Amino acid sequence: MNAKVIGIFALLLALCGFLSIYTPESFLKGNNIENLLRRTSMYGILGIGVAFVIITSGIDLSVGSLVCLVGCLLASFLQVDYRPYDLYQVSAVNADQQSITLRGQADFDVGDPIRYYGGRRARNLVAQVTKVESVQLDDGTTASKLTIDQKPTRDDSDGNIAKLVSVVSYEKGDAGTSENKQLPEVNLGQALLKLAARDQVLFVHPTRGLKQLKIVDAGATDGQTAITVNDTLGDFGTEWFAVPLERRQRFPIPIALAMVLGIALFLGLLHGVLVTRLKLQPFVVTLCGLLFYRGFSRWMVDDQTMGFADEYDNSLRLLGTGKLQVWQAADGSDSFGIPYPFFVLLIVAIVAIIFLNRTVWGRYMLALGRNEEAARYSGINTNRVTMIAYVISAVLAAVGGMLFALDSNSISPSSFGNFYELYAIAAAVLGGCSLRGGEGGIVGVVIGTAVMQTLYNLIVLMKISDKLEFAIIGAVILLGVIADEVVKRFAAQRRAAARARQAAEE
Repeated sequence: MNAKVIGIFALLLALCGFLSIYTPESFLKGNNIENLLRRTSMYGILGIGVAFVIITSGIDLSVGSLVCLVGCLLASFLQVDYRPYDLYQVSAVNADQQSITLRGQADFDVGDPIRYYGGRRARNLVAQVTKVESVQLDDGTTASKLTIDQKPTRDDSDGNIAKLVSVVSYEKGDAGTSENKQLPEVNLGQALLKLAARDQVLFVHPTRGLKQLKIVDAGATDGQTAITVNDTLGDFGTEWFAVPLERRQRFPIPIALAMVLGIALFLGLLHGVLVTRLKLQPFVVTLCGLLFYRGFSRWMVDDQTMGFADEYDNSLRLLGTGKLQVWQAADGSDSFGIPYPFFVLLIVAIVAIIFLNRTVWGRYMLALGRNEEAARYSGINTNRVTMIAYVISAVLAAVGGMLFALDSNSISPSSFGNFYELYAIAAAVLGGCSLRGGEGGIVGVVIGTAVMQTLYNLIVLMKISDKLEFAIIGAVILLGVIADEVVKRFAAQRRAAARARQAAEE
């Protein structure tokens, strides 16, 4: 470790010692240390990515907006919808004739219960089919016309029809503890072979409303389907009907992750091309990215808050929220575990250290940052090296962004990822990366991130106004730049003095 890294590590120890003395009951709690590790890990990944760009004497201001874009994309790609297995689109509703015309051939028999919903004018209703006939629409296509025993409130040309399934019997379960609680079971009057756990069921009553519950288990036997649901039934009876809802996930998890990383890689490559081929300033390119990605994210999701609900709580979200349990108090009041994002940071940091210090491309980046013209004359493809740096920054921003999204489960496109680029740049500068380029290390960046997050923890635990958070970040960046400049000037003076002594001796 060089002097800069040792200095920032000493600062980290001093901060931890200060908090341990003045707020021991809060700072030393396992939950607080665990949360500090989690935040340091996720911000550290962003900082490592930005460090590669800074080492090449560039800058990346788009990190925060890219985190927002990644979060919105991941939530969109993994969006889950629940739709009835038997769903038909309505072509026309005729109130006077008490009929509903469906597009295409519909599988209905006289006596089947149905639910009409989603119309623009006619109200939702539950009815029974009294007649089924095949008709032809004006465009020549075949349709099914259902006559029902209820009169729709109005004529309409929109909506959906879902086939209802009768409730044969049920058991309400009990309200025991989580270990021995018996969940409600319902027997449906139809063998639904496709119905499975993680699907849902919508219970419908003609007058009492709706109940939508998750299916924990399902099995079809003897013309019936037995389902176990995740919550109490409440006011319920055999006069209710069921609409089985199929779980439809937009993309499988591996494909969604690959698509997000692929998009980030492309955007990083685009930054590199604009900087190297069009000779645009990195500040301008990434500032435009900051504005564009934020605006595009807001437009893409219509400025609505995105999330994953509870769909991936026991699978993908564990990558952001899970931990390797180490210790827990006997009374359950406190616990400590190593957050899974810490292991991601560990992998990223080890790979980055090897890349920067043990590969020719890492040495090229350091040479490029020190003197681009000299690096070019020595045969280094400086354009390619610059593009690699921006690709690394964008991909690691995507990795960090996905972890942030999975951890928070609430992605507001107007604020998610705001100013994260400042945290990343501050961590890199504190960790020994020179804004002039050509100098920096991964270990220092990780320690710098830990210092930033410990400062934030200090603000919270010491009950300092959070309005000072960005003032502190700005002061830290300024002090880092000043320290870097002072060290460089001192080193330059020492080199000049050494050369002068050597010349005098000769």
